[in-house]
Amino acid sequence: MPYQPFRFCGEPIVSRQNRHVVGLCKLEDRKAREEAELFRFDGIKLLCEAIRRGVVLDSLFVRAGSTGQIAEGMETLYGLTPTAVDCPVYPVDNDLFARISQENAPEGVICVAKYIDKRHKKCKINRDGLPHLDRGPVILLESLRDPGNVGTVIRTAAALGVAHIILSNDCADLYHPRTVRAAMGPLFSMPVTRVDDLAGAVRLLRAGGWVVNAAALDESAQRLGEVDLSAPAGAETANRPGDPGKVCAVIGNEGHGLSKAVIEACDRTVYIPMEADAESLNAGAAAALIMWEMRRAGRA
Repeated sequence: MPYQPFRFCGEPIVSRQNRHVVGLCKLEDRKAREEAELFRFDGIKLLCEAIRRGVVLDSLFVRAGSTGQIAEGMETLYGLTPTAVDCPVYPVDNDLFARISQENAPEGVICVAKYIDKRHKKCKINRDGLPHLDRGPVILLESLRDPGNVGTVIRTAAALGVAHIILSNDCADLYHPRTVRAAMGPLFSMPVTRVDDLAGAVRLLRAGGWVVNAAALDESAQRLGEVDLSAPAGAETANRPGDPGKVCAVIGNEGHGLSKAVIEACDRTVYIPMEADAESLNAGAAAALIMWEMRRAGRA
């Protein structure tokens, strides 16, 4: 049975000056993304993940001559057909598509989607507080500037059962193309809150009974793997187990780590044991190790 075709809007686009293509390419800029509340991503898998997770698509750009390959990929990956796409679909000339795609080996489809306001929120701590968190674990990121690191943390967090991510305002944009590519499908459904005061967010969490661990090396830092991350500071010696449903960890900037204000707001500091001459871990790798320990604490 032949694959059902996309419902194209007109003939293949051949000019870089086409208004739809111009609008698409503007989304490489953060300011343009925020003004339009739209973001872009490439590839069949991300298209299917967006459809499956209820992301609202604004438009699709499909390379002329690739419709069969794309339809086959959609069917193979998720049992979807082009009829699942509920937005304008623009065919694009092969040469032009190669110039506007952000992939080294384009699969033939570029998606434009609306911001995911239901999952991704911004809060002013003194005015809004924090959204209600009914379960954990929670990971907090301070000043992670690399979009790839932010995306990697989101993807790993989803795999290890983290329920919510909180970002400081100066973390990389959630909708930067490299964030989207690194995070893959979990970006579309992971609850993320961006706050203007991360230390204030930590204090609110602790006031609500959450235990917040800072990934930092100082005189009082405890070795990861030898401390119950879910237990309040000091509870270990009293043999009081913590609540694995209310545990958090904070990861800092790739070069400078966590700020003094955030560290002081947390319950404790923990460090990752490493060989003496080893380079410090990438922020995404460090976050993965700590999230694994958070998961392990919940299963102990």
